[in-house]
Amino acid sequence: MGEASYVIGIEIYRDRSKRILRLSQKAYIEKVLAKFRMSACSSTAAPIVKGDKFGIHQSPQNSLKENQMKHIPYASVVGNLMYVQVCTRPDIAFALGMLGRYQSNPGIEHWKGTEKVMRYLQGTKDLKLIYKHTKNLEVVDYSDSDFADCLDTRKSTS
Repeated sequence: MGEASYVIGIEIYRDRSKRILRLSQKAYIEKVLAKFRMSACSSTAAPIVKGDKFGIHQSPQNSLKENQMKHIPYASVVGNLMYVQVCTRPDIAFALGMLGRYQSNPGIEHWKGTEKVMRYLQGTKDLKLIYKHTKNLEVVDYSDSDFADCLDTRKSTS
């Protein structure tokens, strides 16, 4: 049967001699971008930046705006992007955590946020998650928190 090279949308690159495992979802990301008509979009440097704020006040407040948003596949986009995030791209986790809060009643600003994440993936689809062997176990921890940044609850997201 041989070694697996592609499993559920994840390309597997293995170098046994160097003890390195690389995981990529480039093809899956390209399919997602095509599915949501973002294949030709320009890229952006980050999935979310300091000034990007999302809140319940950006959700539709009347039936006209709700009807406009019914034609936008917001939950489907968030779901597809979450699969990418869970498997190989933890760099989009914060943005998706913010955007995922509004799946029951997303507004146009929330939709623009998902488009921005897709534009970021367009420019970084070649990135791979790499696992490699080291002689000494080294635990590295990065932390970043925001103080009361959720506009709806005033709770921190970290």
